[in-house]
Amino acid sequence: MKNFEDRLDKYAELVIKVGINIQQGQILVISASITAADFVRKVCRYAYLNGAHYVYVKWNDEKLLRLECELMSEQGLEYTPDWLVKGYEEMANEGAAFLYILSPHLQDIKGIDPARLDKMEYAAAMAFRPFTEKLTSMQVSWTVIALPTEAWAATIFPKMEPNDGLERLWEELFKILKLDSENPILAWEQHMKRLNKRAALLNDMYFRYLHFKAEGTDLTIELPQHHHWVHGMEKNNNGIPFICNIPTEEIYTTPLKTGVNGVVKNTRPLVYDGQIIDDFTFIFKDGKIIDYTTKNGLDALQGILKTDEGAKYIGEVALVSHDSAISASNLMFYHALFDENASCHLAIGQGYISGLQEEHRANDASSINSSMIHIDFMIGSEHLHVNGISEDGSVKAILVNGKWETDFNI
Repeated sequence: MKNFEDRLDKYAELVIKVGINIQQGQILVISASITAADFVRKVCRYAYLNGAHYVYVKWNDEKLLRLECELMSEQGLEYTPDWLVKGYEEMANEGAAFLYILSPHLQDIKGIDPARLDKMEYAAAMAFRPFTEKLTSMQVSWTVIALPTEAWAATIFPKMEPNDGLERLWEELFKILKLDSENPILAWEQHMKRLNKRAALLNDMYFRYLHFKAEGTDLTIELPQHHHWVHGMEKNNNGIPFICNIPTEEIYTTPLKTGVNGVVKNTRPLVYDGQIIDDFTFIFKDGKIIDYTTKNGLDALQGILKTDEGAKYIGEVALVSHDSAISASNLMFYHALFDENASCHLAIGQGYISGLQEEHRANDASSINSSMIHIDFMIGSEHLHVNGISEDGSVKAILVNGKWETDFNI
């Protein structure tokens, strides 16, 4: 592929300068698959060139994970070393930034007993929960990105030869990530300004309810009294901006835990632990999922909803135009990092406290959902209508046929 290495360099630079926004003297913690080693080295180079004084890389080996799932004792599945947990907490306390480089669809868990996998994931989630809360409350900087793999490309382009599919996936990602522009960093700065204007407009309009309507969906979501619309750029405890996900197209907030009522149907598959959950419907009453159906992935869906009590409630509502760069690709990526940015979506589980006005977060935190999980599922399409309902009952269109209404088309 022409200029491939140059674009990879631009990707690494974008992640460090705009995503993580590394600061002088800061620690960077990278979590990545061993298959991504070459790209991780590029990222480390740009981290050091831009001021990082130490980069720690936590390597993941998908084949080793399978061995662990198959052969570990029951006690081993539930074991997370204290020193590892404390290390992450200490680095977070020192103001470290955390970069997660995903290599989608490398994890081979076919044939693994789901109960063993659930036990391992639950134990790790419990052990790391204090650290995870530092991420979800935006106390520290963190960014999630993805690196294409042949396995992922084969899922998206099953009829193409592996190398051809991988090249096609890279080409699509270079466009989506704005890496084919003359100045990707400037392009991203302009993109984030547009998202910021939309979020500010929604905050000014101060809707108390959102109504989602499409085939199979008729859902009303109440927002907390002191809700706050945000986008992918957050600020850590030191006021340093960072982007949580690259790519990002969403404007989102946190719903009132008990304020979701009606029915909603997914519009894109949800991939969870290598299993595809699709054609599913949730029925909500007073915020809680009281019934559900699915034609694919029942066991996986039941596993999600049994995680904890908060797994039956919603922690995020996000608005994305159907003509976003990812949606315009007309591809199903089978990964939430991309599919959620092609579609309006909700998230089962943990609510982000950044979805509350800063001065009210301490008092209002109990009004939003708490859970060990945060799993996005897509509900947007070219048929979706979203209305905002104000305190006085007045109604205004936000999305019409899946796209921003004129006032929001900034």
